Amino acid sequence: MQLIFFTDLDGTLLDHETYDFSPALPALQALKAHGVPLILASSKTGPEIAALRSVLGFEHCPAIIENGSGELPPGATPEIDNEFYLRLREALNSLPESVRQCYTGFGDMSNSEVVALTGLPKDSARLARQRGYTEPGVFDGSDDDKRYFIDLLAGCGVSARDGGRFLTLSFGRTKADGLLEIAQRMGATKTVALGDAPNDLDMLLAADQAVIVRNDHAPQVGNVPGAIRTEVAGPAGWNAAVLSLLESSYR
Repeated sequence: MQLIFFTDLDGTLLDHETYDFSPALPALQALKAHGVPLILASSKTGPEIAALRSVLGFEHCPAIIENGSGELPPGATPEIDNEFYLRLREALNSLPESVRQCYTGFGDMSNSEVVALTGLPKDSARLARQRGYTEPGVFDGSDDDKRYFIDLLAGCGVSARDGGRFLTLSFGRTKADGLLEIAQRMGATKTVALGDAPNDLDMLLAADQAVIVRNDHAPQVGNVPGAIRTEVAGPAGWNAAVLSLLESSYR
């Protein structure tokens, strides 16, 4: 059996506030012991995920970056190709100023402002701004303004997805696209996806087994048939779910 786990990061494997993953260490070690690939799937950039993947010890696995808009090969030191990102920023800046001014993306911020917004260390914030495909940001306006903003972007071929922390803009590829491509390429016989927010929904629906990790800081994930919902939030809930699934798979 080729079992493959796909996981979101912020609010799922990483604590929503502290980005700590230590409560998940037992499950991470169990995945390694069974030789089960762990595919990180996040809105984070290639440079961000490369650094974290190395710390976690899964450099031998590919990763899904920027909400599915790109892929980080195993062991790769990513080179930033920002053609898609520049096109995205061009579309964003073409909007009427009355609605454009409501949205503040990472490209509108300094490293220090990203630190203040996210709580990331300064070096991590710098990596978070090295984007190739997508633009995370915050929208400060009414619900009607937000709907208008999203509709205008859709007319430019740009999708907007709500996550646990940001409204992220892209040209439409999702984590589900990455999951299906990697699963087929690696010969998966069963896929498990773990996530905590609405921007994980497509990936959760695409997997054979979905795990919705509790996050009291994020909008609720919609209905996913057969999904496991953790009672505990963040990496502790992630740890319990992964260990349980491994036990049932390898008993």
